[in-house]
Order: sequence, then C-alpha cells, then structure tokens
Amino acid sequence: MAFPLSSSIISHKLSINVSVTPSIPKQAFLSTHLFSPFNRMRRKEDPPRSIHCKLHRVFSRSQSLEVTKRHDILTKFFMSTFEHGMKRLESAIAVILIFVQIASPLPLAGWNSWIISPAKAVLYSPDTKVPRTGELALRKAIPANTNMKAIQDSLEDISYLLRIPQRKPYGTMEGNVKKALKIATDEKESILTSTPSDLREKGSELYASLIDGKGGLQALLQCIKDKDPDKVSVGLASSLDTIAQLELLQAPGLSFLLPAQYLKYPRLAGRGVVEFAIEKGDGSTFSPVAGGEPRNTAIIQVVLDGYSAPLTAGNFAKLVVDGTYNGKKLSCTNQAILSDNGLEKNIGYSIPLEIMPSGQFEPLYKTTLSVQDGELPVLPLSVYGAVAMAHSDVSEEYSSPNQFFFYLYDKRSAGLGGLSFDEGQFAVFGYVTVGREILPEIKTGDVIQSAKMVEGQDRLILPVVDS
Repeated sequence: MAFPLSSSIISHKLSINVSVTPSIPKQAFLSTHLFSPFNRMRRKEDPPRSIHCKLHRVFSRSQSLEVTKRHDILTKFFMSTFEHGMKRLESAIAVILIFVQIASPLPLAGWNSWIISPAKAVLYSPDTKVPRTGELALRKAIPANTNMKAIQDSLEDISYLLRIPQRKPYGTMEGNVKKALKIATDEKESILTSTPSDLREKGSELYASLIDGKGGLQALLQCIKDKDPDKVSVGLASSLDTIAQLELLQAPGLSFLLPAQYLKYPRLAGRGVVEFAIEKGDGSTFSPVAGGEPRNTAIIQVVLDGYSAPLTAGNFAKLVVDGTYNGKKLSCTNQAILSDNGLEKNIGYSIPLEIMPSGQFEPLYKTTLSVQDGELPVLPLSVYGAVAMAHSDVSEEYSSPNQFFFYLYDKRSAGLGGLSFDEGQFAVFGYVTVGREILPEIKTGDVIQSAKMVEGQDRLILPVVDS
C-alpha cells in the first residue's frame, strides 16, 4: 500500500517589496534685484564710468558666476548624498521588515495570507509547549485528578525554564515548586480519595514519596536553592515520574464513553507495554550497550496509550497478542520505519482514524486536525519514536488494519513551529520509551523477531462475538 507521508519540503515563498520615495519640495531659486530711487537717480546723473569701474564690474560679474557655480556644485552634492541616504534607508527598512516577518508568527499588516493555501503554508508555532518527548506526551495524556494535573503543570514549566541558557530563573522555579507543594498539602484528601479503594494504600505511599521522598518536592526545592541545574533536572524527573505513577492509579479506565457503533472493535482501557525484539536481516549487529558486546538482537519497548486512542491501541494490542508481527520484515524511509505491508487485508480491524485534540475529553473519528488553525493532538506525531498506524488503502478516514510505523521526527524538515507537516493526519497510539537509540540503526530488511505484550493485557477488551 502507499504510505502517504508528506516528505516533500513545502516551499513558502514570501516577497516583500518596500518602496520609499522621498518627497522633496521643489525649490525656486529666485534672483532678487533691489533698486532704490536713489540708485536710479544716480544711474541717470553719473558720467561715463572709468576703466577702473568697468574692470570692477567685470570682476564683480566673474565673482557672481563663481558663486553660482559653487552653489550648483553644493546643491548637486547635497541631492546626491540625500538620494544615496534614502536608498540606504530603503534597504534598511526592507531588512527590518523581512526580519520581523521571519521572527513573528503573525503576518505583516497588508500581507494577504489567504493567497497561500493551508496545505502549503509554513507551520507557525501555535503552542511553543508541544510535548517533545514520548514521556512528556504520555504524562500529559493521563486523565487524572485536577489537583494532580495542577501540580504536574507547575513542575512541567520548570523543564522549559531549565532550557534557558546562562542565568536560569531559579526564583521562578522555586515559586513553581512551592506552588506544587501547597496544592499537594492543601488537597491531600482530594488526591487520595481519587484513587480507587483497592489501590489507596499504594497511592498513600506514592503521595508520601512525592512530598518528602528522596526524589520528592522537598528535595527538588533544595536542589533549586543550591542552583545546581544538573541536580534540578534529575530531581524534577524523579518528581514527575512519581506524579505519573500516582495519576495512573487515579485513572484505571477510560474517562469517556465510546460511541455505540465502535463497541465492535477491540479497545485498550488504559496503558499497555509492548516489547519488540529486532534482529538484523543481513547478519550484522547492533551497537553495543554501555561498552558491552555488539548485539545480534535489540530490544525496543513501546507504551500504548488507550486513554487517548483506545480503538487504535486496542487493535494493535490484539495483533501483538495474536503474534501477527512475529517474523515480519521492516522497511525504512527517511521519515519512518514501517512494518510489512504484505499481511492479508482481513488481519486486524480497519479502525476509523482516531485522534484526540488537546483540551478535549474524547477522541475525534474520521477527522484530521488543522494544525494551521491551532488544533493539536494530545499524542503528537512530532516526537522521535512516535508509533502510529498507516492510512488505509481504501480511505484516509480509516487506519490500516495492521500496518504501523515508527516515526523518525527530524526538526530540520519540520515547519517553523517545529511541527511535522504530517501532524494531526495519523492515528498516534504510543511512543518508544526504551531503545530509541536503536531506531536509526534499523534498515530495510531487518526483522521483528518477536513482539509481545508485557504489561496491560488485562486492560485489553475484546468485542463480544454474536453466536
């Protein structure tokens, strides 16, 4: 089947013509002759002038011509300098306008952006905080207690603050952690009662670890006071990991009801983990791990997110459990690693395209997102190691029954906002969390030795077959 990834680079041509025409008022150079009655009387009465007077008159006329010539030269010099200066001003204005257009996500006044079709428009960043790692995207996708989400959002902001070079805003970071601590202590009862009763003991342990544990908020606060960015980064990762574990306890199933017509498909009510064993098709080896020996087989783990894509993740999980991918070859493009497309068409379900928009509580079906209009998915494709289903041969409103791909996101071929030009067009259902470094070593012809579900099979709900 065709794999319709838009790998071509979209050219965005913008022409800015700047014309600055100086408005120079016309100057009238007036020759003013002043005559008085006395002078006229003298002209009648004077006797013929001497040769000395004639010479004086000639000399005066010569001086007048010289002054006129000097005036003309100065005028031309001034005009030439003025014109040269205006040309430099035009160039400077053009450069400034071009810089503003590139730096600003907003179109310049007077530029009709409608003349560029949405399909060819450069993607300006609708949200600078789009998740850039699978772990972050998966954390944000958990439908947990609102207080836990507030704590999480406060800490997630610190990860962006850590990217600031040189002088980092430790004061702001400290304020974020104190805010998270206040919510955690003030809303303790609400947080713990949101955990199912059979998991509450585990929830209490995680809560205590979040507050006062080795990788908890108090320890993170001390790292920030010490102004050690490396320790802050480690402590932040630990706190966020604890938060994610506690949130997962609070979300044992789906937070929405699926449409009745979709209950005929398999569905994953939560999270699952699939482990792939990949071997080289040409007998070569993968790079060694931490100074070890080269490996004939490499392990990749993928976390499936049934919270945001229950049908797509459910269909994939069933295919894995059935052993569909064992022994199947992989093929590679510059953007993706695809599973074998030679499987029979009746293997798996043709699931309607399933994408959950950010800020929504349930997925959309058979509908792509318009990133140009600010629509973003909860599970973005613009993450290295995103896992998604290819499109169906029949219609792009449906996903392929069994062909999936690992997306090799590269910001160098993305839009200005750092988003893939295919963002919002495919059903993403998980991310590679272990073995990302293996992905660039996989080549066409390499084989999936095995694929097995190592966690979450109890959350896989199969459709009831009518007898």
